[in-house]
Amino acid sequence: MQGVLPAVVVGGGPAGLMAAEALAAAGVPVHLFDAMPSVGRKFLLAGKGGLNLTHSEPAEPFVARYGAAGTRVARWLAAFGPQDLRDWARGLGIATFVGSSGRVFPVDMKAAPLLRAWLQRLRANGVRLHMRHRWIGWGESEDCAHALRFATPDGETTLHARTVVLALGGASWARLGSDGAWVPRLAERGVGVAPLQASNCGFDVARWSEHLRTRFAGAPLKNVALRCGAFHQRGEFVLTEGGIEGSLVYAASATLREAIAAQGRAVAEIDLLPERGAEFVHAEVARPRGARSMSTHLKSRLGLDGAKAALLRELLPRQTFADAAALAAAIKALPVTLLRARPIDEAISSAGGVRLDELDENGMLKRLPGVFCAGEMLDWEAPTGGYLLTASFASGLIAGRGAVAHCAAFRDAPSRA
Repeated sequence: MQGVLPAVVVGGGPAGLMAAEALAAAGVPVHLFDAMPSVGRKFLLAGKGGLNLTHSEPAEPFVARYGAAGTRVARWLAAFGPQDLRDWARGLGIATFVGSSGRVFPVDMKAAPLLRAWLQRLRANGVRLHMRHRWIGWGESEDCAHALRFATPDGETTLHARTVVLALGGASWARLGSDGAWVPRLAERGVGVAPLQASNCGFDVARWSEHLRTRFAGAPLKNVALRCGAFHQRGEFVLTEGGIEGSLVYAASATLREAIAAQGRAVAEIDLLPERGAEFVHAEVARPRGARSMSTHLKSRLGLDGAKAALLRELLPRQTFADAAALAAAIKALPVTLLRARPIDEAISSAGGVRLDELDENGMLKRLPGVFCAGEMLDWEAPTGGYLLTASFASGLIAGRGAVAHCAAFRDAPSRA
């Protein structure tokens, strides 16, 4: 490749591919570069157990999932929301359905057929993919173009582009390409970047007993509720060798992480019987148990056994089991003290990234005209359930459309790619 390219996309995840699609649809020649041997590595991993594309809940609670970034994300979703995503998939020949939880999946549950169909369409529209090109920083800009340095199997190369879309991911799952190495490269250009942190992740306690670790690590606690601050939600989670993880914990991860940052620890109160009221639980605990052990009593009266009973034993002092009121209160609000999030590379996603106030309405960096950012590298987060993918797709489309508008200013500039 020689000369100045009209548009370059760096990053081959959903956001980058969507930006490339928007550019190609507008007739802009676009080159996409990715560090990995193939695109969509993390997307394929996300679909390993069933690709959760989006969610069917109404717009207001949907947007609320994005917390402090909700106002900005709502603008992305206005351009490409959950139904738009389902329609887009249908256009690729991928039918979807709404599961019992409200989550939306492809009928075959798989990510690979969707990605294959998408790549076929992108290539047919002229998108050129360049694999094993790792962006390593900026070069000397010239002729109103941005110079991008790449490490390739054949050595370092520098390319020049009028318009650049960066969709480099966060810092979870580095082996799939999202390693956060881009942070200093934008910071050196004065772009504000919030520290990358684990999101949708597990948390550690100080220490579980040997009994709990060996007997119950990996055991699920189903139909429970978790409360921490303003967060209160029902679901399930899993005991690990060092703490807790799973869908309910992931949903609370932002709240838990912020509590740890502010106080050095977070206390998650677990309601082991959310379908039962406090008075009912107390009445059942207080019933005479005769010669039966307390474990047998709790199992027969309240169905508490297995991992739930083990967690009670783990966290409560012995004398609590002799106090019906205190034991009943603990069953409804069992405090689990969490000290730290699991490492970011184990997390499903990451929080932090390019601050949203660094971008204009079209996703362009105010400090770097002609450079757009999209996807998980931006400072927003959401729980699992299709929310992450939906906003990634939407932000990619916004950045792609912004890049199209920017390219229009150079429409007559020659491209010798």
